[in-house]
Amino acid sequence: MRKRNAKQESKQPEEKTNQKSFTKRGKPAEIKTSEAGQSKSGRGWLRRIKRLFLTLFVVYVSVPFLIRLFPALLANVVYLSALKAPFFVDLQRPEDLQLNHTANFYLSPEEGVRIGVWHTVPDSRWQEAQGEGLSWYESALRDQAPIIIYLHGNGGTRAIGHRVELIKVLSAAGFHVLALDYRGFADSTGDPSEEGMTADSVYLYHWVKERSSGSPVCFWGHSLGTGVATNAACRLQDQGSPPDAVILEAPYTNIREEGAHHPFAQIYRIFPAFEYFFLDTMALSNIFFPNDDNLKSMSSPLMILHAEDDHVVPFEMSRKLYEIALKSQHSQENVKLVSFDGSLGYRHNNIYKDPKLPALLWEFLQPVAEF
Repeated sequence: MRKRNAKQESKQPEEKTNQKSFTKRGKPAEIKTSEAGQSKSGRGWLRRIKRLFLTLFVVYVSVPFLIRLFPALLANVVYLSALKAPFFVDLQRPEDLQLNHTANFYLSPEEGVRIGVWHTVPDSRWQEAQGEGLSWYESALRDQAPIIIYLHGNGGTRAIGHRVELIKVLSAAGFHVLALDYRGFADSTGDPSEEGMTADSVYLYHWVKERSSGSPVCFWGHSLGTGVATNAACRLQDQGSPPDAVILEAPYTNIREEGAHHPFAQIYRIFPAFEYFFLDTMALSNIFFPNDDNLKSMSSPLMILHAEDDHVVPFEMSRKLYEIALKSQHSQENVKLVSFDGSLGYRHNNIYKDPKLPALLWEFLQPVAEF
């Protein structure tokens, strides 16, 4: 009996440890574990945030070195030709975008390169254009209406919304519009480059000029396309066939200065050796687009259009270009600067919305149209 009691006594402490603790009133005592769990959870989130910031920092620091090692990466950012927006649009069917007096066709400026082009006739001829083929559109270029070759900016295709809307405005105002996608853009083959984009524009100009029977042919460049327009105008001038006029919408002085002011660049402006890693690297890829230098020699009549609230290209760049053109052409009649108040909200892409635009264009182009 004593042995059994001893065993029972030895088990009693174990039994006590398995019992619930009770308060004096007989209620179970709460075991406070929630605070410890919250503390562990908070530390977990803190580790995740630190890891995220560390990853972002590594990426931020790595990008400049990668761009310097592989300049083609920066060229892809400048051109954005890989962005085929808008998606799921058949460029061979411009009528799907309410351009029902437009023909789609392709030209080959050199072997292995094919560029896509839209030709939209003046709106007054839309009924005549129904059901007509490419030969009719070519012959329509001889109707004496001014012809505008539209050179768009970087990224996307000739079917992007603001580009289509501008084509409609110009057509309604009585102009022929030929909008091309440079090599490497949209459905055009080849690889984009400053030289190639300039060559495409010069080729299209000659193609149009041969079929226009003396109708005035002008360049309209927007954003990145302004550099293409002045490059092409100077090359044609050297060939003895300058364009009848050049219109620059939201132009920059040169790609180096624009690169320093672009919204993307602001992320890296504080980065050590910013110019070396980014601006100098563009030169390694032969990207210059020197509007300022081009205007020192360009003789074609010039109109500059720029919204004062442009968030991509500072308006002051247009003012600089205007001053350069005035000095080189020695004539205020041939050089026009039209600014659009920031309260209008046109920013970088929406000058086409201004109701006065058609009248401004005709006032500028009237001397050319009368030839």
